[in-house]
Amino acid sequence: MSPLVDRARTHLAELHEELAAATAHGLADHPAYRADLTDAIEAARAAYVCAALTEIATFRAELSGPQVG
Repeated sequence: MSPLVDRARTHLAELHEELAAATAHGLADHPAYRADLTDAIEAARAAYVCAALTEIATFRAELSGPQVG
């Protein structure tokens, strides 16, 4: 796994841990905090998926050459 994918996955996991901690302490009910955290999780998930797909495509191109057409 590339460092970029690893960092993206770690960041997403940290945000999920933050949400779990906030929920456990009753802080996740605050609308603005919950909205910000939800937005951050969605952005982190998108970054992780993009990084992973890029790594897969790069690996595939290294194995069989670039796909054209």
